[in-house]
Amino acid sequence: MKTAEANQKLDAIVEKVEKKGISAPNLVEDLRELREVALKEQDPLVTKVLRLTYEYLSANDAFDVEAQYDEDEDGNEYPIEVEDKENLLYLLNLLKNAEHKINREEIKDYRTALKEELY
Repeated sequence: MKTAEANQKLDAIVEKVEKKGISAPNLVEDLRELREVALKEQDPLVTKVLRLTYEYLSANDAFDVEAQYDEDEDGNEYPIEVEDKENLLYLLNLLKNAEHKINREEIKDYRTALKEELY
């Protein structure tokens, strides 16, 4: 996220999720508001991931998306099992520095995983 307003909203959401988990009150609404800020920042990847995230949370009351992978010595990838809360926090923290090349790649992985789960 680029602006101070966006980062303040994102920090507030992260704090809320850290305390209450994915069942935090008004989490979906907060993500919708953050998406509106992302629209103003004109970052289509972040905008889409935020929309897919709140749609997934609304539909599933969970955030069990398999978007984080580890690689063994042979180069085989396998999904990392992460609790819903930690998974969402990881994504939100990636969004804090969404311009970073590696973060963008991981955000794209979340986008792909969310699309596959939702559609």
